[in-house]
Amino acid sequence: MTTLKLLPREEYRGVNNNDPIRFYYWPVFGRLYRRRVELCLGECRGGERVLEVGFGSGLTFVNLHEAYREIHGLDLTADCGQVAGLFQRHGIATRLTNGNVLRMPYPDNHFDTVLLISILEHLRPEELEPAFREIRRVLKPGGQVVYGVPVERPLMVFLFRVLGYKIRDLHFSTEQDVAAAADRVLTAVRCAPMRSVFGQVYEVGHLVKPG
Repeated sequence: MTTLKLLPREEYRGVNNNDPIRFYYWPVFGRLYRRRVELCLGECRGGERVLEVGFGSGLTFVNLHEAYREIHGLDLTADCGQVAGLFQRHGIATRLTNGNVLRMPYPDNHFDTVLLISILEHLRPEELEPAFREIRRVLKPGGQVVYGVPVERPLMVFLFRVLGYKIRDLHFSTEQDVAAAADRVLTAVRCAPMRSVFGQVYEVGHLVKPG
């Protein structure tokens, strides 16, 4: 079982006021947050280059550093210099840039793995297939995409309310929307559910670009 290797809480800087970084350190709820990332990381098979789309504060970078020679990151709003500087102080080199998954600034056939954790649900359904086509473009033949998305249930809507959010203000696509778009563009390997005492709450997809 993969364990998420976090830096001390005070070293991370939230991307914005909605950044969930604080939740990862909560006693009970934090376990759910960490477990979804661990499931995604457990599907990453290692290699030369990994791209994380929506890297945020860089929560995965310690783990990715152990599996890949180069860590690349793309994020709409993160302070790339601040995040890169933090991990440089820990001996982890990163190549980070601001940008959109729909128009990625990378050459064709470049990455062994593209990783997206809780990103695709923020796209509108009509954007999902173009996003997967762009992901396919930057993957090497035989490369993998690993994504995680929440499973929308009444409990999730309730939890969002408890945390002060309206789910429809943040999530535009469901896990079914994401899986259907992915299957139209890439070849599925497996789909792993994350279950809790409340039932299935998260889903991790693993697909490959045919060689």
